[in-house]
Amino acid sequence: MRQFENKDHWDSAASHYQQTAHPFTALFAEAALARVTLTPQSHVLDVAAGTGALALAAARTGARVLATDFSPGMVGCIAAAGRPNVEARVMDGQALDLPDAHFDAVFSIFGVIMFPDWRKGLAEMRRVTRPGGYGVVATWQDRGAATFLLLGEVRQKLFPDRSGMAMPEAVQALSDPDDFARALVTAGYRDPRIDVVTHDYLLDVAALDAPDTLFGMSPDWTSLNDVEKAAVIAEVRDRADGRPILPITSTALIGVAER
Repeated sequence: MRQFENKDHWDSAASHYQQTAHPFTALFAEAALARVTLTPQSHVLDVAAGTGALALAAARTGARVLATDFSPGMVGCIAAAGRPNVEARVMDGQALDLPDAHFDAVFSIFGVIMFPDWRKGLAEMRRVTRPGGYGVVATWQDRGAATFLLLGEVRQKLFPDRSGMAMPEAVQALSDPDDFARALVTAGYRDPRIDVVTHDYLLDVAALDAPDTLFGMSPDWTSLNDVEKAAVIAEVRDRADGRPILPITSTALIGVAER
């Protein structure tokens, strides 16, 4: 089992993810929400919700939101937010315990792309979307984003003969907009639109003083020895060139389709 398919990994990482990744993924969640009109009458599902970047933003529209994730730790973070119109439940996105045609909008922001059977995940999203409703999926381009992207680039420069972290199959399969659109149609959606959305991850260079906290979720970091880690830190500092913030330009694809 790969690390990103292990719920125990996400349980242990939930608090760290909420502090580091959540604020960045929230930028893309807002971009996804901007592509669908929600009202207080809307019933929304967030699949593989993580710590709730999309679910909590959708709740601000007044919509009723169900956030699901296979990690109890992630679900606990969402529940702790205490939003009265957000319900959080532990659930496998590849086999949603939910009725057919039930939701006005079904989102998955960098979630379904982590599934072992991501095609089943897309099909389940479509199954629970009502006719005329929307499915919205965000995926990274094929080299990932933020610190994962940075580490991949630095490793390629410093250790060109060593393979890096393998990206999830779906990230590779959906990196081309045409392939992404076809996958949504195959899942049962129609009229897909794929948009490119880019934001800078703003790396606080001071965080390099505690690199295990900064990079520790990535096998590209944990697979290095101490000498190699020191070389990576030095290279990142060189890239910052004295600036307190190092921007890491990260690109996502957001697909929107109708049932």
